[in-house]
Amino acid sequence: MPEEGKLIETNIVDVMKMAYIDYSMSVIVSRALPDARDGCKPVHRRVLYAMLREGLLHNRPFDKCAGVVGEVLKNYHPHGDASVYDTLVRMAQKWVMRYPLITPQGNFGSIDNDPPAAYRYTECKLTSLAEELLQYIDEDTVNFLPNYKESTTEPAVLPAALPNLLMNGSTGIAVGMATNIPPHNLGELIDVTCALIDNPAISIDEIIQLLPGPDFPTGGLIIGREGINKYMRTGRGSVKMRGVIEVEESKSGKEQLVITEIPYNVNRANILVKIAELIQNKQIEGISDLRDESDENTRIVIELKRGEAPRIIINKLYKHTQLETFFGVILLALTKEKRPKEMNIKELLNCYLEHRIEVVYRRTQFRLRKAEQRAHILEGYRIALNNLDDFVRIIRSSSDRKIAKEKIINKYGLSDKQATAILELRLYQLTGLERDKIEEEYIQLQQIIAELKEILSSEQQLLKCIKEEVLDLRKKYNDPRRTKIIKEEGHFSVEDLVRKEGCMITISRQGFIKRTAVSSYKAQKRGGKGVIGVRSHKEDYIEHLFTANTHDCLLFFMNNGRVYMEKVYFIPEGSRTAKGRSIINVLNLQKDENVASMICVSAFSEDKHLVLCTRKGIVKKTNLSAYKNLRKGGLIGIKIDSDDQLEKVQLTSGNDELVLITEKGMSIRFPETDLRDQGRATRGVKGLTLKKPHDKVLSMEVVNKTETLLLAGENGLGKRSSFDHYRKQNRGGSGIIAMKSKKVTGALSVKEDDEMMLLTKSGQAVRIPVKEINVIGRSTQGVKLVNLDQGDSLIGVSKVIEVEDE
Repeated sequence: MPEEGKLIETNIVDVMKMAYIDYSMSVIVSRALPDARDGCKPVHRRVLYAMLREGLLHNRPFDKCAGVVGEVLKNYHPHGDASVYDTLVRMAQKWVMRYPLITPQGNFGSIDNDPPAAYRYTECKLTSLAEELLQYIDEDTVNFLPNYKESTTEPAVLPAALPNLLMNGSTGIAVGMATNIPPHNLGELIDVTCALIDNPAISIDEIIQLLPGPDFPTGGLIIGREGINKYMRTGRGSVKMRGVIEVEESKSGKEQLVITEIPYNVNRANILVKIAELIQNKQIEGISDLRDESDENTRIVIELKRGEAPRIIINKLYKHTQLETFFGVILLALTKEKRPKEMNIKELLNCYLEHRIEVVYRRTQFRLRKAEQRAHILEGYRIALNNLDDFVRIIRSSSDRKIAKEKIINKYGLSDKQATAILELRLYQLTGLERDKIEEEYIQLQQIIAELKEILSSEQQLLKCIKEEVLDLRKKYNDPRRTKIIKEEGHFSVEDLVRKEGCMITISRQGFIKRTAVSSYKAQKRGGKGVIGVRSHKEDYIEHLFTANTHDCLLFFMNNGRVYMEKVYFIPEGSRTAKGRSIINVLNLQKDENVASMICVSAFSEDKHLVLCTRKGIVKKTNLSAYKNLRKGGLIGIKIDSDDQLEKVQLTSGNDELVLITEKGMSIRFPETDLRDQGRATRGVKGLTLKKPHDKVLSMEVVNKTETLLLAGENGLGKRSSFDHYRKQNRGGSGIIAMKSKKVTGALSVKEDDEMMLLTKSGQAVRIPVKEINVIGRSTQGVKLVNLDQGDSLIGVSKVIEVEDE
C-alpha cells in the first residue's frame, strides 16, 4: 500500500489532455518545426554541429556518413539512425536543397526517388556555405544547452550568417499544424535584407519587387503572381508550378517535345510512368515514342506523329500529369521564444535580422573581451620592459615564484594575470625586435578595441557591419535564378491553343476518320481530274465528307439514331493521302453503329433546332438545347424503326423550309412549321412518301432563296437549280422530279461564290468553284463535274468553308 499522501486522485480525461498537450509541444518544438532564426529543425542543427566538431570542413577529406550518424546519436539525438541519415542525405541532394549544406560522395539517391546507399558506404563533408551557418559559433554568439545525457552541450540555435529558412525552405507536419516554406534565391534574399536594414519600414510591395517569388532547385515555371503575393502578405498561398517543355525537331524531321525541367518535389520516374499510361489508355494521342534521356539533367523526349499540334499535347501533359502542380505555402516557424507562429515574409526576414543583430553584438562583445584581456597583458609587458633591470633584480632576489609575483604586484600595481604573464616571458622576448612587436600589437589592439566599442555603442554601426558581411557573402554565393515566373494565362483550355482554320472531315466506309486542312487542296477548273484525296485501302472508300472549322462542336448522328459530340480539333489530323484513324478510337460507339450525318455548332442556342430525316422519309424536329448535355457515351437523338436508318440532320431556325431529295431523283418541299418540336427519344412524322421501288431519302436541305440546289449523280454529271423550281407541297406527299439520273449521290444548297469538294470511289478529290456549274432546269441531267475513269463513280459532294487563320 502506498504511504498516506503519496496517492493523488485525478480525472483520467485531465491526465490524457495534459499528456497530449505535452506530447504536442514536444513534437512542435523538438522535432517538426524549424526555427525562424537559423532555419533548422533540431536534427538538422545537430547533424551540422556534429560534422563541425568532427572536422568535416569543405576543404578537408570526406569521411564516412556512418561516423557522422554515430556521433549524432551518441551525443545529441537519441532517436533512430534512419531519421538522422535521412536528414543528412536530404541536406546533400541538390534537387531538394536550393543550396546544399553537405557535399556528398557516393550514392545519395536520385530525383527518380531511388534510395541512397547505406551509410556505411557513403561519405560526406560540409559545404563552405554550411560553414557560414556555423561560423563564430565558438565566440559566444549563441546559447548552448546540455545534451540529452548532460555529458556535453549543443547549440540552441546556429549563428546563421545567411537566411537559411527562406533560402532552402522547410517542410514539416506537427500536431495540429504544418509548415511548408519554399526555397528562394540567396542573392535576392540578401538584397531584401539590405533593404530592410536601410529602411525598417519597408512595405511588403517593395519587398516583392526585390524578392519576386520562390526559386526552386529543379527550376521550372511559376504561373501567375496571385499565390506569391498572397503568401508574402499573409503567410499562406498556393503557387502553381509547371515543368519546362521545349519543342524540337528530330533528325527525321518530326517534332518532339523535350521535358527539361520538372516541378519541385515531383518524382521524375512517376512522370514517365504516368505519360506512358495516358498513351496506353488513349487519353493522349499523337505520340509515337517516349524515352528518357536524362542523366544529372532532366531530358524526357516525347516524339510526336506527323501533323500533331505540339501545343495541344503540351496542354494535355500539364492537365493530366504532375508537370503542373501546386506548392501550398505555409510560413510557419518557431520564434525566439520557441512559439510556433505563422508569419508573412517581412516578419520572417525580421526574425533572421534580429537574430543576426544579436549574434554580431555578442560576437563583438566576445572579441572586445578578448582584445581587452590581451591589451591588459600587453600593458603589463610594457611596464616590465620599461623597467626591465628592476624586474630582473626582483625576480633574482626572490626565493620562489610566489614571492616574486607578490613583489611585482605590490611595487608596480599589476594584476595577478599581468604578473603571471611577465613571469612566463621568455628571454628572446626581451630583445629589441620583440619589444617593438609588443608595442605594435598594443597599438593595433587599441584601434580594434575602439572600433569594437563603437559597434557596440551604435546600432547604425552594428547594422553596417551586418550589411557589409552579407554583401560579401552575396558575391561569394549568389547564382542566377532558376525558376522563371510568368504571367497567368487566365482561364486556359485546349481550345485556346488550337488554331482556328477550315478543315475537311472524311469518314470512310470502313470507319476511318480524319481531318485535313482545306488549304491542302487547290481550286481547279470544272471537269478536272483532281488530286489524291485519300488512298483506297482494301476496297475502302470515303462515305461521308464534311467541312467545318477547328473550334466547332461536331455532333455525330449514328444510323441507329444515337448522337455523340466531339470538338473538331480532337478529330485526328492527317494528310490528304492518309488513311485516318478508326472512329472507335475517337467516339465510344456501340456495336454496329455507323455515322449517318454530322452537324457543326458553335453554341447550343434555344433559338436553333435540329431536323432529323430517315431513309424512309420520317422527319422530326427537336430544339438544339436538348443536346447540350451530351455524355461521352452519347444520347438517343431519334427512335428509328427496325427496318429504317437515320440519313440526314439539318440545323434550322424554326421557320425554314426543307427539301428532301431521294436517290432516284425525287424531291419534296415543305415548311418547317409543319413539324412540331419533339423530345429527343421520339419517332417523328412522315415527311416524304417513297413511290419508286428501292428508293430512299438521300439528303435534306434547308431552302435559302439566295442559294441554289446543287445535285450530282454517280455518273459525274451535276447541275444547279433555283429553289423556286421546287414548289411548296404538303408534308408527306410523294414529291416531284428533281434530277433525271439513275442514282443521285449528292445534294447541296450552295452560293455563287462557294467552292465544292467532289470525291470519287477511287479516292480522287476535286475542288471546284460552284459558279462554274450552270444554273439549269429542275428535271435535266446537268453538265460534267468530274472526269471519271472506267469503273469509277462519284460518291460524295461537300461544300468547302473558308475561315481566316488566327
